[in-house]
Amino acid sequence: MATATTGRPTPERIFNTLNAYQQTAALKSAIELDVFTAIGAGANTTTAIAAKTGAAEKGVRILCDYLTIQGFLTKEQGRYALTQESAVFLDRKSPACAGSMAKFLGGEELRSNFESLTQAVRNGGSVSSGRDNTKPNDEFWVAFARSMAPLTVPSSEFIAGLLRADEGKPCKVLDIAAGHGMYGITVARKNPKAEIVALDWPSVLQVAKENAQKFGVADRFSVRAGSAFEVEMGSEYDYVLLTNIFHHFDMPTCEKLMKRVQAALKPGGKAITLEFVPNEDRVTPPTAAAFSLIMLANTDSGDAYTFSEYEKMFRNAGFAKSTLHPVPEMPQQIIVSEKSA
Repeated sequence: MATATTGRPTPERIFNTLNAYQQTAALKSAIELDVFTAIGAGANTTTAIAAKTGAAEKGVRILCDYLTIQGFLTKEQGRYALTQESAVFLDRKSPACAGSMAKFLGGEELRSNFESLTQAVRNGGSVSSGRDNTKPNDEFWVAFARSMAPLTVPSSEFIAGLLRADEGKPCKVLDIAAGHGMYGITVARKNPKAEIVALDWPSVLQVAKENAQKFGVADRFSVRAGSAFEVEMGSEYDYVLLTNIFHHFDMPTCEKLMKRVQAALKPGGKAITLEFVPNEDRVTPPTAAAFSLIMLANTDSGDAYTFSEYEKMFRNAGFAKSTLHPVPEMPQQIIVSEKSA
């Protein structure tokens, strides 16, 4: 990073990167204290926010100033306000509030795995997780299911659009590694004739069933408990949803799963894959490309695969054609793969 006045290199980027963990801690603290909800409700001074959150005025001032520096708040004449992003995603009263993600993304297990990143780079995979993602890990995946559902709203709506759910045609959908179940549930909400089958570990499926009940689709929502690599999936599905699963595994394992998917689809059926898909240069776009590092630290063999790699894997699994569809306002993309009629 060079200064605007001299053009000479400075250590500022290095300093900020080594201190970046402080940004995580500050945002997590603000979510835990409900700072964004307090400001959204009209508490816009240090005194008012402190009273609303039960925190010290000095602590609130320093935290809110830091959040302003980081772009989560604005400050004018001593009064704080939410940015549009914070109002939508961090105010607990917003229907799109994603604050629950802090429990999972800011949790101990994910953070601790990055403490061993140097060794993971040497090994080409995680050295501390000890987790085989083909086997159950109830505590980890239940936490994921309960924390990450808010992030699915744009993607699940987009998938429902791709499936033309609003046309109301009868269809049978298999949601693999369903987790919270929101991708299939959204299709069912949009299409009263859609039947959803959710596949995941038994404990995780309890969360999906709770959400199906909450959103009024429980009568069209059934489950299959077990491993996506072993459990009987059923057959004659119109669509199979594969949301954020392939990045946990190496390419041969991905192909193995996709072959099972191909067999479960009816002729002309489609596999719908949601993933972080970097460009062929593997450094753009930033969020999708950087996801590879998360997989390096947290899995034995996972990665963020390019579209050409997905095309090859899916072709080897029996899909002749796959198309790529960017999800608006999200760092992920959809791959639609059609089984021959």
